[in-house]
Amino acid sequence: MKKIIACLLAIIGLTTVCAQGNYETDEFKTKSGKTVKMHALMHASIRIEYDGKEIEIDPCSKLGNKTVDYTAMPKADYILVTHEHGDHYDAATLKLLSAEKTQLVMNQRCIEKYGSGKAMKNGDKMKLSNDITIEAVPAYNTTEGHLQFHPKGRDNGYILTIDGLRIYIAGDTEDIEELKKIKNIDIAFLPCNQPYTMTPEQLARAAKTIKPKVLFPYHYGQTDVSVIPSLLKGEKIDVRIRHYE
Repeated sequence: MKKIIACLLAIIGLTTVCAQGNYETDEFKTKSGKTVKMHALMHASIRIEYDGKEIEIDPCSKLGNKTVDYTAMPKADYILVTHEHGDHYDAATLKLLSAEKTQLVMNQRCIEKYGSGKAMKNGDKMKLSNDITIEAVPAYNTTEGHLQFHPKGRDNGYILTIDGLRIYIAGDTEDIEELKKIKNIDIAFLPCNQPYTMTPEQLARAAKTIKPKVLFPYHYGQTDVSVIPSLLKGEKIDVRIRHYE
């Protein structure tokens, strides 16, 4: 299939590509003018390209009837895993993407399962390179009856800063109190599928708290996320719906 011709939209200094190849791809500029490409692989799996570096978020090769062919992608420089559930942690794919250069960052439970990598807990900060830093932030459930899915203190969300571009990858969380401490976010990935994460209404509240410039609802399964732009009308948040079922 021919590539869909990309519509470049300049909004608040950020650029978007409507689609590219097999995966929808969005492009952003860092403070020094470098390009960050984000590929919407599936569900919670995101591929990021920056300055010759490959960053993989929660890489999983198969989810239901959907697959991602990681054999066609370069080895990763950095891999971030939020927690050990099977739609986020895939040991075989981690091995496939890993090389001697690869830095693997996960929560403690994933480290225990995988046997290697660097563990981060909520509140930890790490410098991955001269222009890439990461902060682990809380991700957990608050709704009664759902607390067992993601208990407080176990799992991570991440704030990834790439040459000044601040990207919040929420992981599996609800609209928790700690969101009030997350500031100056350019791009946010917020999950939307109860009972495991948020309803569209919770996601909208979370977005109003964080106030990202660009919002990607992700991890949404069968949830109807088409209502989210209307829930955020007037908030000056660029909501982009991609194939993160």
